[in-house]
Amino acid sequence: MVETQLRRRGIRSERVLEVMGEVPRERFLPPESRSRAYADQALPLALGQTVSQPYMVAAMTEALELTLTDRVLEVGTGSGYQTCILSRLAAEVYSVERLEPLARSAELLLKELGCTNVHLRVGDGSLGWPEAAPFDAILVTAAAPDVPPSLKAQLSPHGGRLVIPVGDRFVQDLLKLTRHGDEFRQRRLMACRFVPLVGEEGWEGDGP
Repeated sequence: MVETQLRRRGIRSERVLEVMGEVPRERFLPPESRSRAYADQALPLALGQTVSQPYMVAAMTEALELTLTDRVLEVGTGSGYQTCILSRLAAEVYSVERLEPLARSAELLLKELGCTNVHLRVGDGSLGWPEAAPFDAILVTAAAPDVPPSLKAQLSPHGGRLVIPVGDRFVQDLLKLTRHGDEFRQRRLMACRFVPLVGEEGWEGDGP
């Protein structure tokens, strides 16, 4: 997976490649999907959610430019796979999941895998985790109609990075915002497709 799906497709961070090769992706999937754990595709979870394809996980993680002293907010814990990747590249990870069954399952698995620097809560991820802000990096693993103002406000003004899919329910642009004081610089990374970010500053219900 690392050589054929990631490195050959342009992932350059050796730290990201190393961690992607270490984390057992199959542990984060339901039994019926584990035989496809390392295929280059998103795979279904319970409650209509998905685990992103390995390339997308690597590309989003690389775009965050993490250091071992960074504090990271993840919006959308899901199975915990992306959370586990982040936990091995940063000092602390705060992850918010709106679906309690997914959050509890991820929490148990992350503990089994020794991810002791992860803080997890059930709630509206579009509003972030304000009492733990500011964050050096924020990663959103669901698609928003616009960049949530709460997430922008919780980004560190000293070069904080936010990676988020923005668009409609069917296709989005993966954006990277970098904050310098009150200025936000935005760059489009690629086209993508994610499940909707449901919440006060995302989509209502299951979509628009």
